[in-house]
Amino acid sequence: MSCLPVTVLVVAKAPEPGLAKTRLAAAVGEQVAADIAAAALLDTLDAVAAAPVTARVVALTGDLDSAACAPEIRRRLQCFTVVGQRGDSFADRLANAHADAADGNPVLQIGMDTPQVTPELLAECASRLLTAPALLGLACDGGWWVLGVRTAAMAECLRTVPMSQPDTGRLTLKALSDRGIDVSTVQILADFDRVGDLAGVRDACHPESRFARATWAAGL
Repeated sequence: MSCLPVTVLVVAKAPEPGLAKTRLAAAVGEQVAADIAAAALLDTLDAVAAAPVTARVVALTGDLDSAACAPEIRRRLQCFTVVGQRGDSFADRLANAHADAADGNPVLQIGMDTPQVTPELLAECASRLLTAPALLGLACDGGWWVLGVRTAAMAECLRTVPMSQPDTGRLTLKALSDRGIDVSTVQILADFDRVGDLAGVRDACHPESRFARATWAAGL
């Protein structure tokens, strides 16, 4: 497949013990939660690196020096443009990341909580974004796992959306639609925040993925 003129943006947090996946850490411990978060991030970056798109950006927050798997993450980031997240709220950081990643191409944004994403799925989403003004993939918990916009200005509506809520996905779709933006929806994926989420996400991953190995190694 030829390269699609789309920028994939990964919004990520350095997997620091004590700061990464705190709801998961409450059940499994800070180091295990950080190790699992690092595995998810690396699997996600691998999928993006292999996707047939013209540009790849990571908007990163946190101290990578203190992160689990820091050397491996640094090596993987060498094929990405890395920008710092900016903004006081998560919603502001998302909107600003779209602005910082904008290069004239549509931007397809994902997080690091769906390590089951594949290059093929990302290519499908990128291809659909070339013919749709915007694209949204909802998550099982009521949020969303992917957002694609043709211009960074479209992502400005994220500033008004409450994030990490059971209705974040619905409210994001409404915010886009209220601005007259036609939104194409894609498949729903599971993401992980708690112990109970791990098995479902792992089942959707390749059995030799880092995420699968990390969760099995932790006995989860």
